[in-house]
Amino acid sequence: MRPVLTAIAALLFCAPAQAASFSDNPIVYFAVTDRFANGNPGNDHSYGRAADPEGGDSGSFHGGDLAGITEKLKAGWFKELGVNALWITAPYEQIHGWVVGGKQSFRHYAYHGYWALDYTTMDANMGTREELREMIATAHAQGIRVLFDVVLNHPGYADLRTLAEYKVPVLWPGHEKANLRDYHGFVDYNNFDFRQWWGPDWVRAGLPGYPDGGQDDFTMQLAYLPDFRTESSKAAGLPPILQRKNDTRAVALPDTTVRGYLVRWLADWVREFGVDGFRADTVKHVEPATWLALRAAATGALADWKARHPEQAIDDAPFWMTGEAWGHGPERSSWHDAGFDSMLNFDFQARAGGDWQAIDGVYRQYAQLLGQGPRYDILSYISSHDTSLFPRGQRKHGLSALLLAPGGVQLFYGDESGRLPGSAPAGDEQQATRSDMNWQSLDTAMLAHARKLGQFRLRHPALARGEHRSTGDAPYAFARVSGADQVIVAPDAQGPVTLKVHGLFADGAALRDAYANRNYIVKNGAVDIIADGTVLLESAP
Repeated sequence: MRPVLTAIAALLFCAPAQAASFSDNPIVYFAVTDRFANGNPGNDHSYGRAADPEGGDSGSFHGGDLAGITEKLKAGWFKELGVNALWITAPYEQIHGWVVGGKQSFRHYAYHGYWALDYTTMDANMGTREELREMIATAHAQGIRVLFDVVLNHPGYADLRTLAEYKVPVLWPGHEKANLRDYHGFVDYNNFDFRQWWGPDWVRAGLPGYPDGGQDDFTMQLAYLPDFRTESSKAAGLPPILQRKNDTRAVALPDTTVRGYLVRWLADWVREFGVDGFRADTVKHVEPATWLALRAAATGALADWKARHPEQAIDDAPFWMTGEAWGHGPERSSWHDAGFDSMLNFDFQARAGGDWQAIDGVYRQYAQLLGQGPRYDILSYISSHDTSLFPRGQRKHGLSALLLAPGGVQLFYGDESGRLPGSAPAGDEQQATRSDMNWQSLDTAMLAHARKLGQFRLRHPALARGEHRSTGDAPYAFARVSGADQVIVAPDAQGPVTLKVHGLFADGAALRDAYANRNYIVKNGAVDIIADGTVLLESAP
């Protein structure tokens, strides 16, 4: 094992992991790269990006980058949490400037990776291609997959800086000094020279010479963003703005549609770097045929990369995709037939704060749904950049609820460390969920709790895919069973407790409480335990 690990993590590794594919037990860590760790301060102000003098800096670039993620990989941060996949924000080049955020309350830059300018080049704030290659290789060496956040629905806004840099002649003099109140007054929105931006073959934008956004999910302009015409069967040349961009890697492709270009550009990252999967944004705003095309191209690209780099591949598993369709719950949907192994589960966050009897009902529901055919998966979370952070005072409970839940699970950076919300600018309060990682004020007790749960989950795919059985009420306890993989958990138990294990572990069997690292022997169908707040019972190694 390459990183230096803490004594806690080394202790937790003593039990052998169960053989299972990643798709059986996804444990995903989502880091907003810009807010996670700054490994190279020299790239902090690329393209002239600067701190916000008007709106408190909630929407500007803060300095996090791929080099920072690599540093934390080498330090064992993700490995100690039991994480087997790392979801990062899109590292490809974003629009260079800012747009008006909220209620004219802050300068909003594309630090989150959702406003692409060039899908073929690295965003300099994120780092270099060599730094991306090192980050992925470091993750793979630890058995951790890397997932890109990707958007096929839209590119970025027409911001002042990018329009000026690439000489789209639609700006009035003095735009360099624009502020939150007069920003849009410097753009001539009636100018047909906007055709020199993405061009009407590429996007619906409601600008002169462009088609308007439609009225349905697939063709609407989400949040006034330009909408890619991914359904079009018309061949498209390179967008005009990329034709004038000297450092682009994009080239004109014969007889290629908008969908074909976007799929090619995203699959090329997989083919060159061995990206293991995508988390797809705004899934319901792109037709299924486009997602299927992306899945097919990325699957072929990853197989090609693994054939050329067998020593760097974790295994021979195929490309993996999870998607965000706003409001999607734990049920199987048509999106699982559109290229997605998994869909983000918006149902869990609100239910994770209930008492354990209520959560048992959630667990039972999820396990039953996931046990039905055809096979599918969900990705549950307690905190999200699109909703809210789980309350810090309840986060230990939330971590237990999440990391013991059926299906795939996703930690949001700082769930494990007690990260607090940042400022919430008027009109866009979700910015508060994307505060800087709290490296200087880690909640060490919460972190130890998350590590124990995460390592236990990694060893036991039964938690993700097994049958759920309630085994006791005082304290609440349950079993999760998948073949020979059997565990019993009491998520909220303190002091002397007796847990029934009859039907799972025979009298005389040696069990281990992985939370407290104590061994026990089954007697009369039960074990008498001294609980340290949580009990995680498994067969003793």
